[in-house]
Amino acid sequence: MARAVTNNRKALNTAIAWTIGLLIFFPILWTILTSFKTEATAIADPPVFLFFDWTLENYTVVQERSNYGRFLWNSIIIAGGSTLLGLLVAVPAAWSMAFVPSKRTKDILLWMLSTKMLPAVGVLYPIYLIFIQFGLLDSIIGLTIILMLINLPIIIWMLYTYFREIPGEILEAARMDGAGLKSEILYVLTPMAVPGIASTMLLNFILAWNEAFWTLNLTAAKAAPLTAFIASYSSPEGLFYAKLSAASTMAIAPILILGWFSQKQLVRGLTFGAVK
Repeated sequence: MARAVTNNRKALNTAIAWTIGLLIFFPILWTILTSFKTEATAIADPPVFLFFDWTLENYTVVQERSNYGRFLWNSIIIAGGSTLLGLLVAVPAAWSMAFVPSKRTKDILLWMLSTKMLPAVGVLYPIYLIFIQFGLLDSIIGLTIILMLINLPIIIWMLYTYFREIPGEILEAARMDGAGLKSEILYVLTPMAVPGIASTMLLNFILAWNEAFWTLNLTAAKAAPLTAFIASYSSPEGLFYAKLSAASTMAIAPILILGWFSQKQLVRGLTFGAVK
């Protein structure tokens, strides 16, 4: 009896998980399908799901109208650069908070997290003026710095959580063997926290890749990433849903592929230290 109840509970949990997963994935699936429709079919009422004349015209138009490769390259540089720069700052900060905590460590962590609750538009004007003053508007360096800063609290929090799971005695033994601060972080701490660091890098890369508010407000053409590439298909004449869907599909395809191939590492890192 107990086994039957357990099996039924597992089946119910599986059904709920699949339902939630499909609900989350459906907008992405609909966008991909719409990208293969004509504009007339894309706005048809009632909507057409699978049975329509498939076409690659939207992708051809998007390629002819925009330099997709340039937008893609900008996204890679900005997302990758902000991730690496964030790690350079976050690893020492998380190490300090995890292994050399002070009375104010928890307060500092909560304060950093609270900055994520501030609406981005509330600080747009001062940051815009700073970017003008230092010539960072529409620059890859400027976007890399701002995306690193807005994601830094999350990076530090995640690394702090992972580092807390590493026994401090190991680091003490390394110090007794003569390891300095640099050697301790690079050769002892970092190898032990590889799953957590990898998942943090992946999450930060995804967040930076998908960031739209700052990229649309601080770029024009030169440093525009794929989020600006998508926004360019919203015009005063209206929305061209099929072409907009094609542009969106081309923008999300690289990050979907990365997430697919990295899912095991991401899950491993997010559950790092969960089971003793």
